[in-house]
Amino acid sequence: MIKISDNEFRRLVTFVKKNYGINLSQKRNLIEGRLGNIITGKGYSEFSDYLDYVFSEKGTDEMVNMVNKLTTNHTFFMRESSHFDFFRQTVLPYLKNSKNNYDLRLWSAGCSSGEEAYTLAMIIDDFFSGSTEPWEKTMLATDISTIMLNKAEDGIYEQSSVLKMPKSFQTKYFQPYGNGQFKVVQSIRQKIVFKKFNLMTEIFPFKKKFDVIFCRNVMIYFDKETKDALLKKFFNSIEDGGYLFIGQAESITRSSTGFTYVMPSIYRKV
Repeated sequence: MIKISDNEFRRLVTFVKKNYGINLSQKRNLIEGRLGNIITGKGYSEFSDYLDYVFSEKGTDEMVNMVNKLTTNHTFFMRESSHFDFFRQTVLPYLKNSKNNYDLRLWSAGCSSGEEAYTLAMIIDDFFSGSTEPWEKTMLATDISTIMLNKAEDGIYEQSSVLKMPKSFQTKYFQPYGNGQFKVVQSIRQKIVFKKFNLMTEIFPFKKKFDVIFCRNVMIYFDKETKDALLKKFFNSIEDGGYLFIGQAESITRSSTGFTYVMPSIYRKV
């Protein structure tokens, strides 16, 4: 296995922290383990040669691929299912009864391969089925990885992943795609806008605020300063009364962000 020198390690950690907010200062073994084969496979003998390429203008795509390798993209339908239960049973009824402009806006931040965003879109579609009110339902799903976004846009998943969904959703929202795979139906896929976006962007460019933001298992890679800065941007991007969902292994410092605690991993702007 190729070893990373102290200088190479500092260079990589500093760059990733500055550009993506991800703190890898305690991940030296992980870096060597996950990038070693990639580096040798591309014909490099040292980390410095690989980093020179990654940090160059020509290495933009490889840089994102590297970040993907260093962070976990493991996700599946109905992950942390209590969130979706709360969203269906509490959040959607509140929004339906309180919003008089019939404009519903959600953001899946750090959407990875799309399972979270599609699950939310299916729940919304099912909840509003039969409604005669002219609801405009906007779903934005973002990630830094074009590889993950392309997979999400395709909407093709293994049967083992789809089986985690309720039976009624399996029948209504998926169609067989061959080789044991299933594809999300077009009516749901067209409801979501998948877009490349870096959460470290200083000022979020969104013209309208969101009613709900899901950003789960993303901030586990951030230090407190980076996380607090992101949470403030989320706070400013959420409507009054709106909800923020984070990963169940995550927590936030409420006193420095303005969010009100609802229950573990669910917060509200009130």
